[in-house]
Order: sequence, then structure tokens, then C-alpha cells
Amino acid sequence: MHLGHNTGSTQIKENSRDNNTKLIITLLLTRVMIIFLMVDIHSHILREVDDGASNLDESLAMIRAAAEAGTTDIVATPHMNSRFAFQADVSAQRIAEITPLAPEPLRIHPGCEVHLSLENIELVLQSPARYTLNRSHYLLLELPCGPLGRHVESVLKLLLDRGISPIVAHPERNPGLQSKPQLLEDWVEFGCLLQLTAQSILGEFGGAARSSSTWILQRGLAHVVASDCHDPIHRHPRLRQAYTAVSSRYGADYADLLFRENPRAVIRGSRLAEGRQTVRQSSAPWWRFWG
Repeated sequence: MHLGHNTGSTQIKENSRDNNTKLIITLLLTRVMIIFLMVDIHSHILREVDDGASNLDESLAMIRAAAEAGTTDIVATPHMNSRFAFQADVSAQRIAEITPLAPEPLRIHPGCEVHLSLENIELVLQSPARYTLNRSHYLLLELPCGPLGRHVESVLKLLLDRGISPIVAHPERNPGLQSKPQLLEDWVEFGCLLQLTAQSILGEFGGAARSSSTWILQRGLAHVVASDCHDPIHRHPRLRQAYTAVSSRYGADYADLLFRENPRAVIRGSRLAEGRQTVRQSSAPWWRFWG
């Protein structure tokens, strides 16, 4: 009887251990699946429309790299500035060209990266859906690299008043904002959104951009992380490593918000959480979690 009792107890322990192992495996697989559901709202994947992909092969290499790294949706956002004229019809043709060749389940959406100028803002206000991300009310806005005057805040508020939500592109790389980061706090307070570059978080745009990214992330001011990819290798579209870095240092919930939930809300035209985001700091060094 005594031996039978011990045998039963051992069996229960083994079953319990097996169940715990299965639970851990399920949780890990769930996390892996989440990483493979990212949305990239800023890319230059279309050939011969700006300084991004220079030919069809580069364009295809970029979308394949994005899909392999876990991106399911990517917005093509050609530049609209003094150097490159944005042509919505040409962009639509380029998207139609590569969509049948895109690996499943990658979906490609239309958009534009609008440089802030009086002329560009007037065009946006005349026909917002022509320039916004996937014809939503979200506008990807690039700021001048020089001194940022009060007119910038006036333009941001004007867009908001017209029902257009400006997403400030790569503020961490803007010299004017690196020297006056408190402007970002003010802009987020009245409804603007901020998009960080994945490679900036990893230090691949230099120390100043990395420090600025950290400052923004620590204060919960970021709303989206995107690739801003321009080629398949150097300014590439892979988001996974940046996701891992943000998740390990600030928590999986914040990473999911920046790489999945908020950008998906953008392409759907849904409302996302404005203002500061909730951030959990990790006590472990971030480099220990890099894969």
C-alpha cells in the first residue's frame, strides 16, 4: 500500500510538471505568433518614386524581408517634398505591380510621407485621402531638419482641427527636436502622435538618435515604431529585433502597442490611445534579451 501511494504521488507530480511544461510552451508560441503580426506604417518600398527602392528587384527584396521578419501589413509612403513629387496614380500602379508577387500574408497599403511646407499642407487639406495612410485620417508628417518655429505647432493644430491626425515621422532623428525634446511633450499633450524608427532604437542611426529614442520611450510619448526602410540591407524593413529590444526593456504590452495594435488601428482608420502611453521599465539589461 505504501509503495502504491508513492507511485501515485510521483505520477501526479509528473503530470503536473508536464502540464506546466505545456503551458510554458503555449505561452512561448503565443508570444512568437504575436511577433509575427507586426504592421509597418512607414516604408519606401516602391521602385523609382523617391530615394527608396531603385528597381523592382529591390522592391521585392524589401517586402520579402519584411514578411520574413514578421510584418503582415506595410504602408508604402513615398516622399512628398521639394525633391520628390508625390504622384498617387504612380504609387497605385507600383503597389499593383508588386502585390501579386508579395509573400503571403503580407498586404501593401497606400500612403505618403508629407514634408511640412505651406504648399504641401494646402494640398493635404484640399484632398486628405489622397495623402493619408491607407486613406484614413492619419497623416505621416516629416518636419524640417532646421530650427522649428512656432508655425509647426500651428500647422499641427490646424490639421487636428480639420480632423486629420498628424503622426510625426522619426522625431528622434530631427536635430531641432533632439535639442528641444520638450516640444514633443507639448505636441503629444494636444493630440499629435509620434513614430519612432526601429533602427534608431537599436543605435543604427547613431548615439543621438538612440538617446532621443530612449527619452521618448521612457516617457511613453511614442505611439508607433516603423522601419522607414529604403533598401533591403542597410535601411532595411525588419522590425523583429527592435520589437524584442522594446519588449525586454519596457514590457511586452508597450511593444505590442507600438508594433501591432496602434499601427493596425492606423491602417484601419480606428481610434488609438492618444497622449502618453503606459510604460513598464525592466530591471534587466536590455542587451540580454537580444536575439
